[in-house]
Amino acid sequence: MSTVDGRLRQTLLEKAGFATVVELVAWRGEATASRGRRALAVADSLAGHPRITALSITDGAGGHPAAAPERVAARYLAKGQELIIHVACRDHNRAGLEGRGWDLASQGLTNVLAVSGDFPHEAQAGLSRPVFDLDSVGLLQMYAGLVSPPFFLGAVVNNHKRFERELMPQYFKLALKIRSGAAFIISQIGYDARKQDELLRYMRLQGLDVPVLANVCILSPAVARLFHGGGIPGCVVTDELMAIVERQAASPDQGRGFFLELAAQQVAIARGLGFRGVYLSGHHSADEVERVLATADTYGGGEWQEFARELQFGWPDGFYCFEPDPDTGLNRDALDPAYLASMTVLARQQARTRVPLGYRLARATHAVVFTPGTPGFRLGAHVFGAAERHGLGRPLHVLEQAVKVPLFDCRDCGDCSLSELAYLCPESRCPKRLRNGPCGGTDEGRCEAADHPCVWALAYDRLKPYGEEEKMLDRPAVITDNVLRRTSAWANSFLQRDHQARRHQQDRLP
Repeated sequence: MSTVDGRLRQTLLEKAGFATVVELVAWRGEATASRGRRALAVADSLAGHPRITALSITDGAGGHPAAAPERVAARYLAKGQELIIHVACRDHNRAGLEGRGWDLASQGLTNVLAVSGDFPHEAQAGLSRPVFDLDSVGLLQMYAGLVSPPFFLGAVVNNHKRFERELMPQYFKLALKIRSGAAFIISQIGYDARKQDELLRYMRLQGLDVPVLANVCILSPAVARLFHGGGIPGCVVTDELMAIVERQAASPDQGRGFFLELAAQQVAIARGLGFRGVYLSGHHSADEVERVLATADTYGGGEWQEFARELQFGWPDGFYCFEPDPDTGLNRDALDPAYLASMTVLARQQARTRVPLGYRLARATHAVVFTPGTPGFRLGAHVFGAAERHGLGRPLHVLEQAVKVPLFDCRDCGDCSLSELAYLCPESRCPKRLRNGPCGGTDEGRCEAADHPCVWALAYDRLKPYGEEEKMLDRPAVITDNVLRRTSAWANSFLQRDHQARRHQQDRLP
């Protein structure tokens, strides 16, 4: 087994320089096919390059079948190349992910980027069925204690969101990812320097002290059109930027010089803002990577500030949680006045009048009946305990479904998270069944895989009037127990068998 020298850890954790990570998008088909040959040619030319801290190999990017990243990595690990392996939860259950973790460690592949994974889009003989037995948070928690020495774990945050209800849950999930084991963070693709600045300010405000890599994607007309049309979940090219792209596409070089300089300016902005490195994502050639890095080296120390004023391709009505700084075009440390005003007692009281009546009734019922320690909870435990002893559990389960199916579109998981998600069912309302915050693929608050609002955005809007939005993910990771499926969630709650009971039991341990 060949191993690498931990250059990525050293660069990020010990602040030993500015990291440059280059993404290698694993291809569909055999390595000897044209796609594989082209991708390997790029990787071959970058492997061992003194400016490249690590190569990062994707795992079914975009939800498309692709070569396994471990197979691609073997070619470069033997040469001592530092590598990051993406591990997506889409295609494996937790047993498969655990076994995969052991395999990675045994091969010396100890830098892992944990992702939930894009929803599948194509496969042989139709759409494949995704797994999502764990999400990125659950995977981080699993891998954090899986092997010794431990993995160096990374995660992604999408800070380029339009609306408050989709941006703030991203930040809350970021904190949960770090608590669950993420040691470095990569931002999602976007072209708004103010959003990049906001991410770092938010992390400082919350004491989230881990290194962050700024995502820099070298655009082309085709890639920009794909992003603009929502073809890659979570990647943003706004109308304003798209208009510039189309003008540049009409130039003799089809905009190549402009796109490379734009990427170089993003590298300079990342340095100036205080990112610990850059993550060059997407499809690119070795020459393009070289040119971007060389161009970025030519900029003076203060030029990044001018670039940041110009790189402002957000939405005109986009939400920012910090107050704008007109002198820099970025942010001040103070929270945005309109955001602060929305959190006053009066504003929250007014917002409660718009909360659905069903949600208010569900909150009241949970407080009286399903909260441990209350008389209602003790009565429920007595009733369900007696029912199970006398063989009457099934009728109560049927009664439960008669209530929960029409009210919540319950899918009978047996390990209920309704109270943790503002009484919205993640099993029926989220195609990925995410219990630990939203994925990064929402498009203006709507699900990447289904034509409806993201369930986590809806939950945020329900929780904020009660001042509970910041607590929505201020808890340990939720990992469901599949043995409880098709059993009574009420019984499992009252009789202390669900994930909330396990959490309380762990909290009581010395």
